[in-house]
Amino acid sequence: MSDPRLASLSAALPDLRLKTEAAELEFYGRDWTRRWTPAPLAIALPGTLAEVQAVMAWAHANDIAVVPSGGRTGLSGGAVAARGELVLSLERMNKVIDFDRVDRLMTVQAGMALEAVHNAAAEHGLIYPVDFAARGSCSIGGNIATNAGGIRVIRYGNTREWIAGLTVVTASGELLQLNRGLVKNSSGYDLRQLMIASEGTLGVIVEATLKLTDPPPPTNVMLLALPSFDVLMEVFAAFRERLQLEAFEFFTDLAIKHTTAHGAVNPFAEVYPYYVVTEYAAGDEVAEAAAMAAFEFCAEQGWVLDGVISASVEQAQQIWRLREGITEAVARYTPYKNDVAVRISRMPAFLARCQELIGGAYPHFEVVWFGHIGDGNLHINVLKPEGMGQDEFVAQCEQVTKLLAQVLTEFDGSISAEHGIGLVKKAYLGSTRGAVEIAMMQAVKRALDPKGLLNPGKVFDA
Repeated sequence: MSDPRLASLSAALPDLRLKTEAAELEFYGRDWTRRWTPAPLAIALPGTLAEVQAVMAWAHANDIAVVPSGGRTGLSGGAVAARGELVLSLERMNKVIDFDRVDRLMTVQAGMALEAVHNAAAEHGLIYPVDFAARGSCSIGGNIATNAGGIRVIRYGNTREWIAGLTVVTASGELLQLNRGLVKNSSGYDLRQLMIASEGTLGVIVEATLKLTDPPPPTNVMLLALPSFDVLMEVFAAFRERLQLEAFEFFTDLAIKHTTAHGAVNPFAEVYPYYVVTEYAAGDEVAEAAAMAAFEFCAEQGWVLDGVISASVEQAQQIWRLREGITEAVARYTPYKNDVAVRISRMPAFLARCQELIGGAYPHFEVVWFGHIGDGNLHINVLKPEGMGQDEFVAQCEQVTKLLAQVLTEFDGSISAEHGIGLVKKAYLGSTRGAVEIAMMQAVKRALDPKGLLNPGKVFDA
């Protein structure tokens, strides 16, 4: 090992897995953005909490920046290591530590995949309800670091609501035990909540105590075809009034074009401008009758043109694939993504502004829209045309993102609903946070990481 600093780390921690091969550096040094060339110093894969502490203490003593790494499924450059940082991957720390049936709490290591968390909770007859399409590859630590939302926020809220405690290693290697699973705790500042959504800039999340809950009642899935976005909130209101909604997701005709080309099945013979996938409690005939009543009412108003109700678990999965498969289906186009949020009631007016803005700016680009209507979150995917260089494509897209940020300011919205700020959205943080608020955030960063070694350059320049 040519770097004497790494040699000293390896000598101090002989059981630490340390990778320096070029292929490993590239693999661990980037996330799904693919916009930065990875250039990490090395990849450290600790297997224990003590090793994480020792790595951070070593990095602090040697003034080496550290990028905490989970599943690297992020879309904002938050896990990119492009400036010689040490990547600290938690993937080996992927086990359940404890389960408490009385408190309905499960403590897990941060490198555990979300799907594995779901499976572990199911073994006890309970659920961890946060869910999204990347469940098989994203890690619980990364979910916490970005306060991930997903497809069931309308019923269960974001990750933040389901974290009862955190174990965090500081920039200098000290250990923090935050909240310890308490339901009530008014003893000073809640640093647990500060760590959630901090994108690895304040500490390394190594363990999490998760709240679990009862499984939902039996559900059913309905696919709806809509004539325009203008009626979408009317349909949402009609279904929410009549049903217990688990999810309410929309996407466009371009989205379904790409997912069906990628293997999904469209049950409709015709192509419609907009689609909704909604999942709702359907444990008895009353609930099913209410679902039909909601559909018929919307159809009578002209808000819904067609619909399909799943008749089996397999068909429900097929319908969901139309929505959950979008990100994977468009990945080959290296899309430029915007992940924004406004209040639910302001969504129609906001989307109208966005469509006018983006349609005028990108007349020659395909723009794939989808989102979580129940929580005001809109995903905008601009697909890179064949033959256009990546740098030119990004430059054009960023010009419009500047205008989009201005619109978000008018609507009191957020430039990042659930993907984080990272590197991609750093220039637009001011559209969501005021100058005084950003200055306070920077002061918190300096207090917890005075050397600026934890995920430097992400969120803002400290």
